[in-house]
Amino acid sequence: MYRPVSKSVPGVVVVIHGGFWLAEYDLTYGAPLAADLARRGFTALNVEYRRVGNGGGWPATLLDVAAATDMLAALRVDTSSVVIIGHSAGGQLAAWAAGRSRLPSGAPGAHPRVTASAVISQAGVLDLRAAQHQGLGSDAVAQFLGGTVDEVPHRYRVADPIEQVPAPVPVFCVHAHGDQVVPFGQSERYVRAATAAGGRASLIPVDGDHFTLIDPRSAAWLAVVRRLPALMTGR
Repeated sequence: MYRPVSKSVPGVVVVIHGGFWLAEYDLTYGAPLAADLARRGFTALNVEYRRVGNGGGWPATLLDVAAATDMLAALRVDTSSVVIIGHSAGGQLAAWAAGRSRLPSGAPGAHPRVTASAVISQAGVLDLRAAQHQGLGSDAVAQFLGGTVDEVPHRYRVADPIEQVPAPVPVFCVHAHGDQVVPFGQSERYVRAATAAGGRASLIPVDGDHFTLIDPRSAAWLAVVRRLPALMTGR
């Protein structure tokens, strides 16, 4: 947990790193963002989870993210407002976590103890079906869910953010046009589907590439930070 040294903004920001759900990418990618948030007065939780190659994938990765957010209920933190920020694969996990209250009983992560107030997806993989067909991340989606959409369609229905629209909370999709890792169209399609379903979703184009978004010195990160005070206070 990263805590501010001076007066803090109400609520908690949950940071979920990306890396196509693979073991070689860990929470060190989220640490600079969590530290920057604490410097700015926010309480931040940098989440780690099992990944493909170290015991993760379906359903362990989802269960770990659910457990991490639910853990907030047992900590001495203000959970009146919980904003989840996720980058790349973490964007999928953030959007999925925000919709846990709507999961069917028995699904991984159903019946949350802590609910999200908003999601900020940074170049998120928000359309798993399309990502699997495109083979993003060297077929990372099929590795994560244990098969293609034709082989395990029920897993895609549970884990795929675009299958869950409209989300019960606002979703802000920050994405760079120059992203060569996760196509800009991932966020475009999600926002289009969410708004068509009556959801609250916004597309925020930024300059840079896939990793610019997780550079605390970048304008792309500032675009995230500027939205947090209003989201944390409900204004």
